[in-house]
Amino acid sequence: TWASPRLQSMPEASRNRLLALVNAALPLVAASGADAGGAPAAPGSRGVTLGRLLQFFEAIARRSAYLSLLTEYPHTLARVVRMMQASGWAATFLTQHPILLDELLDERMRHGAPDLAALRAELEEQLAGAAGDTERQMDLLREAHHAQLFRLLAQDLAGDLTVERLADHLSALADTIVAVTLQAAWRTVATRHRELPLFAVIAYGKLGGKELGYVSDLDVIFLFDDEHADAPSNYAKLAQRFITWMTAHTSAGILFDIDTALRPDGASGMLVSSLAAFERYQASAAWVWEHQALTRARFCAGDAAIGARFEQVREAVLQRERGAQEDQLRSEVLAMRRKMLSAHPGRAELFDLKHDAGGMIDIEFMVQYLVLRHAARYPQLCANAGNIALLRMAGELGLIDAALAGAVGDAYRAMRRLQHLARLQGRDAARVEPGALAAHTGAVLALWRAVFGEDA
Repeated sequence: TWASPRLQSMPEASRNRLLALVNAALPLVAASGADAGGAPAAPGSRGVTLGRLLQFFEAIARRSAYLSLLTEYPHTLARVVRMMQASGWAATFLTQHPILLDELLDERMRHGAPDLAALRAELEEQLAGAAGDTERQMDLLREAHHAQLFRLLAQDLAGDLTVERLADHLSALADTIVAVTLQAAWRTVATRHRELPLFAVIAYGKLGGKELGYVSDLDVIFLFDDEHADAPSNYAKLAQRFITWMTAHTSAGILFDIDTALRPDGASGMLVSSLAAFERYQASAAWVWEHQALTRARFCAGDAAIGARFEQVREAVLQRERGAQEDQLRSEVLAMRRKMLSAHPGRAELFDLKHDAGGMIDIEFMVQYLVLRHAARYPQLCANAGNIALLRMAGELGLIDAALAGAVGDAYRAMRRLQHLARLQGRDAARVEPGALAAHTGAVLALWRAVFGEDA
């Protein structure tokens, strides 16, 4: 790295400042390789931490403001080193977005929940000030989102947030970004026929279940409830523009990848649906797996009245009496689970936390089945409360063994934490030694047999 042409071509003053930073960082890197008792600290070794730090230094080498900041504020350099040591994903994120160094100067970033109401007001004011400059508006959204992510990341790496609490914050942050982006994108539709669109974004998947991670896609569908003749075409434009605003790579990066595959009729269906058409589809044409997905769906942004009506449709679908079709329901849920298993074959030597039998998807499928099977009698199961809370509820209602429900809830929490730690190191797939989770997977497989009457 030091011999790279990029560094050798730097002005001498900048090169000397960078060399001084490296020398100042080396003792910090050495200290990061051991814990307070002198034992090696996981997950980053000294060599890995140094490699990440040198890549970061090379990325900012020609930006004198960043070099000055790290030189003048040694505590900021120390925080950078700790972040590099703790997480490969964090190191990459900071290297890609060095503007976030300013966030490390603020002692308040380690404390308190995000003030999303203030963030929304600030963003709306900034976007209004940049009206007509779409690229600048996109950058403003990205910069604000990255700053909020970075503050949560600092709290996460410091051990101040549980995985569940972090996911709540990330999901609420995404809701805010979606709402502001939707509002701004509508103003760019020249043919818009009303000031405020009668349009809603509905969240599914990780966002719907409030289990979002740092780099999760957003699974969404788009609904409108508007009789105006121009409504279908204008809302199709809005949806397309919204996706562009979210997914476009600008100089400030990207907001989110968007997945709309869960819309009625999937990839062959219309990008936007009227609320009435959505209701008809769910009542008469949707597959069981689409009703499974509906257990985790919720209103995200847009017109609140459409959101409330969506929730009524959702509850009506989930509370449908399915007792007479119990065998068919079980058969279709099991068929979909087998299809997913075949698409993600396991590795014998390692356990895939998400996909393997006894893992997270098994838990999610059991919860979804219990909701579809019993919500007609127990409508409280329709609550979008998360898998752990729904397992506990099912145990309290006597639908499954309460002690086993608690054990599987503990398993889900443990697996989510391990998955989160793997993602922090930049690994897409979270795999562990099978023995490390034997008790947890045993509980999951036992509940699977109790619920479905067969092995997973």
